[in-house]
Amino acid sequence: MTGFRNNRRNGLALHVSALALAGALATVASPALAQDAPAPAPADQATDDTGPDIVVSGFRAALASATAKKKNSEQVVESVSAEDIGKLPDNGIGESIARLPGISSQRNAGRANIISIRGFGPDFSTTTLNGRQQTTTNDSRAVEFDQYPSEILAGVDVYKTAAADKTSGGLVGTIDLRTMRPLEVGKRIIAVGVRGTYVDQKLDPNSSDKGFRAFATYVDTFADGNAGIALSAAYTDEPYQTRDFNAWGFGGYPGGAQGMNGIKTWVETDKLKRFGINGTFQARAGNNVTITMDAFYSRFTDKIDQRGFEMPFNCGGGCGHDAISNVTASNGLVTSATIAGTPIIENYANDRKADQYSLAGNLAWKNDGWSAMIDASWSRTDRTDDSLQTTAGLGRALPAATAVVSYTATPKGPQFTSNYNGASSALVLTDVEGWSGSPVQAGYDNFRRTSDDLFEARAEIEREIGGFVKSIKAGADFTKRTKTLSAQEGYLSPPGGANTAAIPSNLRLEPVTLDRGLGPLVSFDPRALVPAGVLVYTANTFGASKGYNIGEDVWTPYAMATLDADLGSSKLTGNIGVQGVYTRVTSSGQAFPTVKDDYWMVLPSLNLNLRTASDFVIRFAASKEMMRPRLPDLNNVISYGIDRTRSPIVFSGSGGNPTLRPYRATAFDLNFEKYFGSKGYLAIQLFYKNIDNYIANGFTANFDYSGFPPVPGNPQPATPIGILFANVNTKGGHMDGVEVAGTLPFDVFSNALSGFGLTGGAGYTETKVKDFNGNPSVIPGYSKWVASATLFFEKYGFSLRGSMRYRSSYLGDFSLYSGGLDRQTVLGETIYDAQIGYDFSSGSLKGLSLYVSGQNLTDTRSATLGIVTQPLSYLKYQSYGRRIVAGATFKF
Repeated sequence: MTGFRNNRRNGLALHVSALALAGALATVASPALAQDAPAPAPADQATDDTGPDIVVSGFRAALASATAKKKNSEQVVESVSAEDIGKLPDNGIGESIARLPGISSQRNAGRANIISIRGFGPDFSTTTLNGRQQTTTNDSRAVEFDQYPSEILAGVDVYKTAAADKTSGGLVGTIDLRTMRPLEVGKRIIAVGVRGTYVDQKLDPNSSDKGFRAFATYVDTFADGNAGIALSAAYTDEPYQTRDFNAWGFGGYPGGAQGMNGIKTWVETDKLKRFGINGTFQARAGNNVTITMDAFYSRFTDKIDQRGFEMPFNCGGGCGHDAISNVTASNGLVTSATIAGTPIIENYANDRKADQYSLAGNLAWKNDGWSAMIDASWSRTDRTDDSLQTTAGLGRALPAATAVVSYTATPKGPQFTSNYNGASSALVLTDVEGWSGSPVQAGYDNFRRTSDDLFEARAEIEREIGGFVKSIKAGADFTKRTKTLSAQEGYLSPPGGANTAAIPSNLRLEPVTLDRGLGPLVSFDPRALVPAGVLVYTANTFGASKGYNIGEDVWTPYAMATLDADLGSSKLTGNIGVQGVYTRVTSSGQAFPTVKDDYWMVLPSLNLNLRTASDFVIRFAASKEMMRPRLPDLNNVISYGIDRTRSPIVFSGSGGNPTLRPYRATAFDLNFEKYFGSKGYLAIQLFYKNIDNYIANGFTANFDYSGFPPVPGNPQPATPIGILFANVNTKGGHMDGVEVAGTLPFDVFSNALSGFGLTGGAGYTETKVKDFNGNPSVIPGYSKWVASATLFFEKYGFSLRGSMRYRSSYLGDFSLYSGGLDRQTVLGETIYDAQIGYDFSSGSLKGLSLYVSGQNLTDTRSATLGIVTQPLSYLKYQSYGRRIVAGATFKF
């Protein structure tokens, strides 16, 4: 299909009206006397209730700090606190967050960098840095957590219920990353650390299986403790190795069983380098005024090399040669077959660079029952993605098959035998299947530049009243965000109009061996081909039409009352408030007119907490929540062509929809929590969300393509009225679930078990949503079951812990070469990690900590299915290997 882009659209169902909020407030009383918990101790030093002078540190202290945060919060919150300066409990932020109750992650090259909360994927939650909204390194709003070095963070809070003064949005929650506050630390700290990484699979001899990370932190106060500074810097240079198998899909083989239409299997080596620096300055003027200034910068480079074998199996005559024989099947799935065809040897390169900047300032004033705050921040991300593809074979569109490949389906993905020499010196760069026209396309370059700019300003005033309404606050938040994408694409062809180009011997690298029986493959760096004159770059001017510019201005005035009352022998705390959210969207395609849209939403919220002397907390929350659409879904461009598979043929296209309304839900939470002082807790958390407004892919069969540039080729459709696919708003559905969570120190049972403990949780969620046609649909990122657990021992300086995290199958997000989004059903997975360490608390080595950890100990695969009812019908099967990390930190 030849593609063009334009911005005209009509006939789409754009949005549906919201349902009115109808909530019931319940008051629960208890005969026990409530006691406010003391303020949480710093994460590196927490009081242990087993004795008057015993102090715990490290992981136990981090758990105690997170427990105190949960207990004292007026919202439902889950927290991760750093064990010490520069020491979050896991290799990265994503792993730490994914261990929290009701939360899971999707791995990318083995890194947990995409987070799902309560069964909803990353597009349904927001992430902030010190409470401020941030730009992102991907096309959407969802943060990729590997853009933030874990060493510079003091902790993470995940808020699962809404409050009027939390204005960043989020249908299922807000993830707040926190950096150090020097006036809270209150003393001088200098900390440094280094660690080495080893990956137990080196898939490409031209890559490395070793890496390292290093950090340094300086915190100090001066001016009699009224001013302070915190500086942290971290550098990462680490490899990631991925075995990756992909099937084209499944179709009918001789005999009627379903078999693979084609395969692509490769090894991927990923070299990630990241430098991050964060600084905070704080100063107090007397007891009334506090100034806080924050700055953060991160440079992220990710160099990926992919070398692989691709071959059509079953293309219905569209792939030259795909003769199928020796078919065996079981339950309608082909389990083995032999194919005579034409392999394609591929060398790809994907280079991503991202620079993220964040500046913020806060002025807070408090006096005589009044307080006020002004906060301003700026965040920007500049990103480039350069995806380079090259293909090689024995010639272009050869008249006979060049290989015979047999495969057998196994639980670990298909295994192959082949007579093809993928490292032959006779291989040349060409369009192996003959799919391209003139000039011959032996490769393609897809370069994208994205900028994301966000300014936020906020003002707030609060008055303490006393009594049941403890205080009243009012404020307003304004954000201005602009996201711009520009694309530059081009064909890579042999010089002089030739059909093939030789691979120079001086550019060849050591061959790569695939592990599925497909033998060694020719290897070279595709980045060197055009500079060396081996291939010629020809611009594809159509690529520029994919660019867009999206602007979003959001005003959020809000008011909230804080509640605090004694109810007999119980204490009731909480808040009630409302936000009014005005959004104005401006969307323009490359050289196309601009579409504008605006709308209002009213979002009330209520949080009630009943606290008892026996350390029970009962929470009830009700709110109206929303999450704005993915930014690319708001673009104002259409790609279109002629659909010649229909009778009669018609114009058909797809594009964005600038008039999409946000996801909206009415939410209710009910929690029962039991605390054991500051050491641990057990909780049952119930939740229900009625999804008032959803976003699903829809279409209209009455779109008018009149005035669009003509599509080359004949015949042409008889009418300009055709089909347009785009996301639209639908009525949604509902979700409900339960979470069981806790941190349990074993010394609550016996002092003999002091130092041992267990922390973790499990969540079960049911969802029901419908697509554009009213049929049942799946929420992206939704897992019915999630669970995590960490068994630990920490005493006498020793620290040992073993961890697992599990999630059932879900609809995962995968990036396409075109820059688009592909969603596939990812199978459930369980990941195991372990760590052992020792902290020196006295002598000349006081302040030194040593540790060794093993990650992904069972090398758990990540896999998707092409046919849900067939467990061997893999569309994707990836493994990342085990990682061993050894390191040391020193604090003085």
